[in-house]
Amino acid sequence: MSGDEVRALLEGVRSGAVPVGDAADRLARSTIAELNFATLDLDRGARCGFPEVILGEGKTPDWAAGAAKRIADAGQDCFVTRVSDAQAERLSRDFPRGESDRLARTFWLPSGAPRVAPTGDVLVVTAGTGDLPVAQEALVTARVMGANCELIVDVGVAGIHRVLRRRDRLAAADVVIVVAGMDGALPSVVGGLVDCPVIACPTSVGYGAAFEGVAALLTMLNSCSAGVCVVNIDAGFKAGYVAARFVKRLAAARG
Repeated sequence: MSGDEVRALLEGVRSGAVPVGDAADRLARSTIAELNFATLDLDRGARCGFPEVILGEGKTPDWAAGAAKRIADAGQDCFVTRVSDAQAERLSRDFPRGESDRLARTFWLPSGAPRVAPTGDVLVVTAGTGDLPVAQEALVTARVMGANCELIVDVGVAGIHRVLRRRDRLAAADVVIVVAGMDGALPSVVGGLVDCPVIACPTSVGYGAAFEGVAALLTMLNSCSAGVCVVNIDAGFKAGYVAARFVKRLAAARG
């Protein structure tokens, strides 16, 4: 329940139009939605700036659709990540106005409320084409959360001139998300070229000694570039979420 809705409810109590008991029940119901397979946090948007996001992984299509419906019924944007093919088919059938991105493995069902104009400048950069699914998850997440976002693909350190020729674009960004597997070296390079925060996102792309992203993760955690911070392996959603929150706060500070 938004602040305006709470105020309207309290005004109803003060005027006598809403009984105290009814108001108490509505306030209690507004924050939690109990389903037989999930307990949804309907107050997260008010607290954190964006509603609870559904992780599709491990859920049946029925569970994913049921959680999405409850969030949508509450008048909130519904965003689902790690969506399987079966879940995507079910969500698209139940919510035909939703947006499914099979590369990012996401599904977005906007609430229908007027959208605020996108803000900030988030730049997503991949070391290789194989990193695209994670990068696309970051890009879609940042856009859904209201950030301007652009993608630069396949500029890894094996051909360092590829990223150096993008130096002006990198320097113009408010935050850069660098998605890389294998040796995970690209975030350190980018971090040495820009004055904005760099969010490093390791991927599980790579041969045996890459250890499904562990090698890239450790490289990024040990980066000598001071402006680099790191999210978990294949965590495109987390990278996009943090970037969007950053640029929205930056936009508010700029006025």
